[in-house]
Amino acid sequence: MFQHFQVQTILPNQHHLGWKFSFFYNQRKITGLYYPNGRIHWECPLTFLDLGNKDKIEKQIHDLMIFHIYDHER
Repeated sequence: MFQHFQVQTILPNQHHLGWKFSFFYNQRKITGLYYPNGRIHWECPLTFLDLGNKDKIEKQIHDLMIFHIYDHER
């Protein structure tokens, strides 16, 4: 579903502030911010997302962030 998922901290060495993420979905670049409490702020207009799949997309973002933030840093 996603292609080229990337994640980085909002500010270097400031994990407590959150992370920027981006990926391609339906050939469009989607960007957003992921906060430590699990909240997602979409930087792109939501019209780019398939609104019928928004919950499914956000679940995949949570799963990917858990891998990139917690499992990957061990």
